[in-house]
Amino acid sequence: MIFSVSLVLFYGQPAASAETNLQGNWTATKAERDGKAAEDVVGHRLAFTGNRFHIQSRDGKLVYAGSVRMDANVKPAAIDFENTEGTAKGQAWKGIYALDGDTLTIVDNAPDPKKARPPAFEAKSGSGYVLITFKRAKP
Repeated sequence: MIFSVSLVLFYGQPAASAETNLQGNWTATKAERDGKAAEDVVGHRLAFTGNRFHIQSRDGKLVYAGSVRMDANVKPAAIDFENTEGTAKGQAWKGIYALDGDTLTIVDNAPDPKKARPPAFEAKSGSGYVLITFKRAKP
């Protein structure tokens, strides 16, 4: 499944500005893992508060939480999740992200944290990547 999404990256913006733009709550609307739809991820809520993140399942249970680092000065923009709580405690995920208005796209190596940072906005079969599209949640 290929997404035809216009991705606007944070080229040239300082990381602090990128962090500010991502603050708040996001809801997963589409997800693909290793080339297949990942319906179990749709409905998850991702929240950024400062340099912290947490992800809740659609029924409100904490799934993952920890610290997050973003680098908007690389192309594509990089995002790293350090899990300190939840089912992935102790794992680090490396990813890339793009923001287009109220749509946030993240691809990371959560299915296989031994994999390198994803080079593109795709999660092909056998890649070890997950591609998730989020919409900004209304307050």
